[in-house]
Amino acid sequence: MRVLVVEDFEVLARSVATGLRREGMAVDVVLDGTAAFERLAVTRYDVVVLDRDLPGVHGDEICRRLAHGRCETRVLMLTASGTIEDRVGGLSLGADDYLSKPFAFAELVARVRALGRRAGPPVPPTLAWGDITLDPARRVVFRAGRRLELSPREFAVLECLLAVPGLVVSAEELLERVWDEAADPFSSAVKHTVHRLRAKLGDPPVIETVREGGYRVGPA
Repeated sequence: MRVLVVEDFEVLARSVATGLRREGMAVDVVLDGTAAFERLAVTRYDVVVLDRDLPGVHGDEICRRLAHGRCETRVLMLTASGTIEDRVGGLSLGADDYLSKPFAFAELVARVRALGRRAGPPVPPTLAWGDITLDPARRVVFRAGRRLELSPREFAVLECLLAVPGLVVSAEELLERVWDEAADPFSSAVKHTVHRLRAKLGDPPVIETVREGGYRVGPA
């Protein structure tokens, strides 16, 4: 899942981003509305965690434009005010969900995950192929009943592949969906992550390399 955190209080923004990355999400951070528009113009995000009171361009305007653009990006609006009027106002602008500050981080994660599931084509709550089962909510993977210890990146790559069995997912798409803005597009990070993932999954192999295409789980 690719997430953009838009929050002008830098300590909070970095803290939220760090926590979401630990949950296996690829997270970018900007501190004002103008920078948010620049990122949204070039990157497809599943979820935007959007502070309402932003310098530059106000959060309401960002939310309004996203809603009018009919994009699939979902908006979780954050605000220091939790009155009913504020919540209704934010949702009326086109926000998909609303969370008042201060908030419990576990609730933020749950809301971001729920919005992320709505940002793309519907997928079952548990992904499976053969004897492999992946539970996105619980962040666990089993093969033949044995739990596998995967890193957040390995988990996210496997989740991307299992979500579209039989289809090829390019290295570029994996880099965009699993890594954040700090990733070097010319690095071999995807290749090395898939190599480690294959080793942990064991035999028989389930991830196929498609020459000049990418990676695939299951037959075409």
